[in-house]
Amino acid sequence: MATNAIIKSGQVLIAEPFMLDPYFRRSVVLLCEHHDQGTIGFILNKNIDMRINDLMSDFPTFDAEIFYGGPVQTDTLHYMHNLGELLDESVKIAEGVWWGGDFEKLKFLVTQQLVQPSDIRFFVGYSGWSSGQLKEEMEYGSWVQGDMDANYLFKFKPNRLWRHVMYNKGNVFEVISDMPEHISWN
Repeated sequence: MATNAIIKSGQVLIAEPFMLDPYFRRSVVLLCEHHDQGTIGFILNKNIDMRINDLMSDFPTFDAEIFYGGPVQTDTLHYMHNLGELLDESVKIAEGVWWGGDFEKLKFLVTQQLVQPSDIRFFVGYSGWSSGQLKEEMEYGSWVQGDMDANYLFKFKPNRLWRHVMYNKGNVFEVISDMPEHISWN
């Protein structure tokens, strides 16, 4: 893979098809922060069998699924949404994708039914890389870079996302997207 790849917020990392790491196997990670100290992102396609109200009893009734953002600080809750500046203090990550924001205002917007479950995605934990670590993994070929599309977060079924994003890269990646997850299935 490209060793001169530029890593930046707002792009996705697609796990190479034979990555063995159970946290990142066939994952699509949206990078939200990248600087000299390291990188933070969220796995977009690993949902867990839990809803926001299962996790937080004081959250307004809201049928939003919880996703596994990554193995770092799994006692933290993060969220990405398409509410833009409607949610104060949120950070634009890519076109149509915002990260975080005022949690009390989010609860108010949910109570007022101004936010639907399809507008937001909650994550337990996050994916993190120390300074230089992600660059090394890129040079090793663990990840394929891709452009973010808000539909990846808000429209696609998680279990189909890796294949779809890989296919969208075109050329050889279309072939890779059709590879079975387990080589014995080939």
